[in-house]
Amino acid sequence: MYENYYGLSDKPFRLRPDPHFFYGSKGHKRAMAYLEYGLSHGEGFIVVTGEVGAGKTTLVRNLFNQLPSDQIVAAHIVNTHLDAEDTLRTVVAAFGLPYENASKTAMLARLEQFLRACDQEGKRALLVVDEAQNLTPRAVEELRMLSNFQTDEKSLLQTFLLGQPEFRTTLHSAGMQQLRQRVTASYHLGPMDAEETRAYIEHRLHTVGWRDDPTFSDNAYAAIYEYSGGIPRKVNALCDRLLLMGYLEELHALKEKDVNEVIRDIQSEYQVPQSAQGAQPDGVQDNERHAQMPNLDNPGYMDERMMKMEKSMASVLSILKKIVSSLPAPTQAPDNNQDERPTPP
Repeated sequence: MYENYYGLSDKPFRLRPDPHFFYGSKGHKRAMAYLEYGLSHGEGFIVVTGEVGAGKTTLVRNLFNQLPSDQIVAAHIVNTHLDAEDTLRTVVAAFGLPYENASKTAMLARLEQFLRACDQEGKRALLVVDEAQNLTPRAVEELRMLSNFQTDEKSLLQTFLLGQPEFRTTLHSAGMQQLRQRVTASYHLGPMDAEETRAYIEHRLHTVGWRDDPTFSDNAYAAIYEYSGGIPRKVNALCDRLLLMGYLEELHALKEKDVNEVIRDIQSEYQVPQSAQGAQPDGVQDNERHAQMPNLDNPGYMDERMMKMEKSMASVLSILKKIVSSLPAPTQAPDNNQDERPTPP
C-alpha cells in the first residue's frame, strides 16, 4: 500500500525471514563466521542461540544462499515439537527420503545409504535444526546418535542447532555431556546497538530503492531503538506500521512523535479489555477501582474519545479515497436505447 506512495519497489519491513534483506551487524557477521568455520571443519555440531526475532533464521537462509550445491546437500528442519520417535522420521523426510510406514531400522539404513552416496559423489550432508529449544532431551540425543555415521576419515553428517537462549539450559544439562563434546563452536546472537539499528533500517529501505522519502529524524531513530531494543523483528513490525501511518497521514518526514503514536497504537492492541479481566480480587480499594474506570462525566475524556473516533474515520476515508483514485476510469457504454437515425446527407 505505502510502497507506491514512497516510490519503493517492495515492502522493506516484512516479518518473514528474507535473506535478500540480510544486514551484517557485528553480531550477525560473527555468527555467520562461526557457521562458516563449522562448515570448513565439516563435522560436529554448531550451536547458535538468540532471542526471539534476533535473526537466526535469516542468518541460516543467507548461509544457504551461499552454499555450493555441488558440494553440500542441506536440509532445514523448522518444526521441532518432536519426540524422540519423530526426530529420525523428520530428518529422513528433510533429506527427501521415503519414510512412510518404515521402521526405525529401515529409516536408519536409508539415511546411512544416502549419506554414503553423498560422500562418494564428493558432497557433504548438512542438517540445520531451527527452534532447537523445543526439542526434548531424548530428541537431542537422537540427533547426536546420527553423528555416528562416518567413514574412517570423516563424519558423514554435520548439524547446526539454532534456538532461543533456553536451549543452552538443555545443552548444559547433566545428560548432554556427549553432545557438548561434539560441539565445534557455540555463539549467542545478541541485539543490535542504536547505531546498528539505524543502519539496519536504512539498509532495508535502500534495498527497495529508498531515496530519503520519507525522512527519519534522529529522535525517530532513537525512539525506534528504545522500543525495539535492537531486535530485528520488533524493528520490522514497528517500521512497517510507521510507514503505513505515514502513507495514511501523507507524511514525508517521520519524527519522534509519529513513532510514539504508532507505539501507543500497537500497545493498545495488546491491552486486555475490561470485560475480559474478570472481577477484582478482594482487598482492592474502591478508589483504585474508580481510578480504573473512565470518568464519563468528564468533558475532556469524551472529547478525547471523539477525537480518536474522528481520526479513525478519517484514516478509513483516506484509504477509500486512495483506492478509488487508483481505479481506472470506467468506459462509457453505448446507449442502445437511443433511436437510430440516419446520418443526414
